[in-house]
Amino acid sequence: LYGMKSTKNVTLDMMINHAISVRKGVLRSLLVVDMPHKTYQNKKIALKNARKIIKYTKCDAVKLEGGKRVINIIKHLIKKKIPVMGHLGILPQSEKGKFRYKGKLLNERKRIFNEAKLLSNSGVFAIVLECIETSLSKLITKSIKVPTIGIGSSKYCDGQILVTDDMIGLSDIQPKFVKVYANLKKIIEKSVKSYYKDVKNKKFPTSKNIYQLKSK
Repeated sequence: LYGMKSTKNVTLDMMINHAISVRKGVLRSLLVVDMPHKTYQNKKIALKNARKIIKYTKCDAVKLEGGKRVINIIKHLIKKKIPVMGHLGILPQSEKGKFRYKGKLLNERKRIFNEAKLLSNSGVFAIVLECIETSLSKLITKSIKVPTIGIGSSKYCDGQILVTDDMIGLSDIQPKFVKVYANLKKIIEKSVKSYYKDVKNKKFPTSKNIYQLKSK
């Protein structure tokens, strides 16, 4: 976003402005806004920022990354009537180094499974599972009472999501779990080059593209 290398520098105001625009175009879809990095360090800050997001964006819910570390904050928001979506697996706001899928090691599998149960029992209405090993994401989906939304976590999740820029070919990096449905980057590059060429060769604008007084 904005050429940033990670989501850690995204601000609350950025998310609010984006969500306001999205809200204008949403007809039926559920609108969930990610709470940015360092906007939910404790119960008080999280509630203040969640209420601000909902007030200005009219979104349906907010999403927080993490399990046990943020469980008390999530419970507090839900108690205050703020709908919350959970997020486990790769946590972009706190990951260090190269992203790798989760659930390879036994202790990691146990932790993620237990945190999924913890989130489900806390009152979240759904949980995003990001880059979680197939058998683990399948087990989690079968074992908890709320829907799972997968991104790189197998077809066994209840729903799926991809980053739009990734699926339409605008991103420079394509993770393994992404399927590219169109290459808009190539189309845009080709279009801009053609425009540049036409302008340079005086082929644009033509009489069809300008305004002239009609001869009497």
